[in-house]
Amino acid sequence: MTQTIDHRPVPGLAPQQSQPELLEKQLRTDIKRLNRLSNRGLWAFSLFILVSLTAWRDFPMLPLPDTVVAVLGPPPPPYVISIVLLFYTFSAIILSLSRMTAGLEHKSSFCHVGYLTCFFLFYHFAKALDDNFWPVFGAGVTILAVESYRIWSFCRDALSRRHEQLEFLQRTGRMPPEED
Repeated sequence: MTQTIDHRPVPGLAPQQSQPELLEKQLRTDIKRLNRLSNRGLWAFSLFILVSLTAWRDFPMLPLPDTVVAVLGPPPPPYVISIVLLFYTFSAIILSLSRMTAGLEHKSSFCHVGYLTCFFLFYHFAKALDDNFWPVFGAGVTILAVESYRIWSFCRDALSRRHEQLEFLQRTGRMPPEED
């Protein structure tokens, strides 16, 4: 069975293809994947803007806060939500920066959109969204900007390495030696 750089079989490849052709095909596939991944932070940021616009309009598609409070009970006080938002903001930024310095491939920044949406919803049900929209929005823009830059930076570095490997492969017919 035909294998790739990381010794996994390549589905859909004919067995008569040479090793350099297989490696080139895998590198080109990885380049396409990294190009798609590099835009992931922008997609999450766009989704956050959409959620923010809905929050700005006071979530017109949701039931009234009094109805939800009657079913679920009272939400935490706004000052508690604000303290948690502050801790979350710093934790998310530190986590993102540590992933950036470690060079980890962590694809998702959509989870942050979910957490920030929860803060909008908590403030909405506490009837304090008008006073606290901008802190959540500012925290979201900051967190998602750092996340977007982290993902883009990782992809840029990985794409640079893949292009160098592809150029070396096309020139010599083999992969460059591994660097430690």
